[in-house]
Amino acid sequence: MSNKKVELPSNLNHPIVEQSFAIIDREVEKHHLSPPEYAIARRVIHATADFEYLQLLRFSPSAIDSGIAAIKQGVPIVTDVTMVKQGIRNLVGKTFNNPVVAAIDQVQAAAPGKTRTETGLLRCWEQYPQAIYVIGNAPTALLALCQQLSLSETIPGLVIGVPVGFVSVIESKKALAKSNVPQILIEGRKGGSPAAASIVNALLILAAEGTL
Repeated sequence: MSNKKVELPSNLNHPIVEQSFAIIDREVEKHHLSPPEYAIARRVIHATADFEYLQLLRFSPSAIDSGIAAIKQGVPIVTDVTMVKQGIRNLVGKTFNNPVVAAIDQVQAAAPGKTRTETGLLRCWEQYPQAIYVIGNAPTALLALCQQLSLSETIPGLVIGVPVGFVSVIESKKALAKSNVPQILIEGRKGGSPAAASIVNALLILAAEGTL
């Protein structure tokens, strides 16, 4: 497929970001992604300097369209940790001003047998089942979300499942892949908060392209 550059609104991209994108475009040359998928992958590469994400990112057929629609509808964006929230709040404020909620901040302590992030995620699910869920750090939160998805008929706007690490990370991503929900995930152990925030920011830009 073509690697045609996706043009972004100039008022939402710093000139250094544009320069970085140009370098990435030159080094990538050819790829298999659609233009919107490449816009997301390119932003992840920009945040991580890791070109392997071109092969590791996975998109369900309706993921990008569903995510953009949810953003435009103003649904809350639920992140697992504060770092992801901080990574997207500036661009959210410049575009659609969706509520941004960090699951870990919703509780003071973990429930018995659970992590604090997992506990907060479950509380967020009770309040915002149709939100966009962004998991960049905590595989326990992603596993908990997948469990709720298996028990509910509610479909969230989008699930971004990109936790990083070694314990339960691959298992949590495989559980998400089996779920019939709009989803973007990164295969394997890689991912993390910068990648998660980059995916959301790319979606915000894609949504803004047709609005601003």
